[in-house]
Amino acid sequence: MPLVLFATVCAVLMLGYPVALSLAGTALAFAGLGLLLQSMGVAVPFESRMMNAMPNRLYGIMTNQTLLAVPLFVLMGVLLEKSRVAETLLDAMAMAFGGLRGGLGISVVIVGMLLAASTGIVGATVVTMGLLSLPTMLKRGYSPALATGTICATGTLGQIIPPSIALVLLGDVLSNAYQQAQLSMGVWSPKTLSIGDLFIGALVPGLLLVVAYITYLLIVAWLKPDAAPAADRAALKAELGHTGSILPLLLKGLLPPVLLIVAVLGSILGGFATPTEASAVGAFGALLLAAANRRLNLVMLKEVLHSTAQVTSMVFLILIGATLFSLVFRAYGGEDLVTELFESMPGGVVGATLVVMLVIFLLGFILDFIEITFVVVPIVGPVLLAMGIDPIWLGIMIAVNLQTSFLTPPFGFALFYLRGVTPHSVPTSAIYKGVIPFILLQLGMLLALAFFPGIATWLPSIM
Repeated sequence: MPLVLFATVCAVLMLGYPVALSLAGTALAFAGLGLLLQSMGVAVPFESRMMNAMPNRLYGIMTNQTLLAVPLFVLMGVLLEKSRVAETLLDAMAMAFGGLRGGLGISVVIVGMLLAASTGIVGATVVTMGLLSLPTMLKRGYSPALATGTICATGTLGQIIPPSIALVLLGDVLSNAYQQAQLSMGVWSPKTLSIGDLFIGALVPGLLLVVAYITYLLIVAWLKPDAAPAADRAALKAELGHTGSILPLLLKGLLPPVLLIVAVLGSILGGFATPTEASAVGAFGALLLAAANRRLNLVMLKEVLHSTAQVTSMVFLILIGATLFSLVFRAYGGEDLVTELFESMPGGVVGATLVVMLVIFLLGFILDFIEITFVVVPIVGPVLLAMGIDPIWLGIMIAVNLQTSFLTPPFGFALFYLRGVTPHSVPTSAIYKGVIPFILLQLGMLLALAFFPGIATWLPSIM
């Protein structure tokens, strides 16, 4: 029954029904089926008493201080998108690096990294970079596949570089899983896993991915000069409308996002603020930047608040549906089934982890990262953590793996975002072809984390 429940919810999601309602509706249908069969005298292993925990779970979600960071980080990201910080920054970086082979691509990666550390929203980064940089890259002779692949992959850095909404959600789910794993092992005073731990653990892998992207672009520019040609700096300046010195533009573009990153991440790393408190600092800083750029008005503020409320409502409704699904899954003995499956698997902990990572990667082809975080991680997380896996390492492994879900067809959201702002002259096949090397780079990072766990655990251990 647990396997049938999981397969059913995947099938319902693939039919295109809303995620939150699919999770909650399927779970309620199976709970009703279990109660009906038991009332008919059929021996069904369904523990109906577990459903009594639902009201407390819902109350816990709505009063969770950690999840308060979600609307605040979303607000920060949407404000930065509307204030056009990226536009000035991209112009400055394009003029700084455009004269090099692959320089425009490198400028896109660097700007994407700074936007990821400022907004943490993949869609906003991909659309912004697509609108601002793709026309210039294509005009300067870049291969459509390389240009679109670079923009899509750079946008997904918002998944792994803090402050990432994905890390906030994953941290909350893994924290509960870690406590549950310890309680199952008889540890009655369990250790905790904070979102700050995941933020710190994600810094080095995120920066290594940026280095990998830039290295790939340099190699392509060296091997295939026609795919990533150098731009004429004077012509680029004239095209962007900046004929004076590049330094004032560079400072104007760099200072706002860097100051915001220092305020948000610096306060967390320095121990001055929790991620939730830092998200409030970031939202206020983004508000000031919008005002400084003369973009702040009542119309814009209304749009920003509406978008924030919409995204936040979606996340919390999915979380409620996933909580109900998780309870019904456990009521049918799903957790015991997963535990037995992992313990009987050849290779022990290594084999179990490998299977989980493979399943998450494959599910990324058809499911969103939020769905995987709220549905799969609560099922496999407690079992893997009870087997002695480091929670920070597991969290970063899952985060990097989920990053690929934005690039893998047919439902890679970064592909959809970019397709919506890409000229019709660029075929969809070029976008799909362009992201393949970057998916391989992300999988390479997964392998590096698997063989060298210290990439994720070293920095948190010394902070």
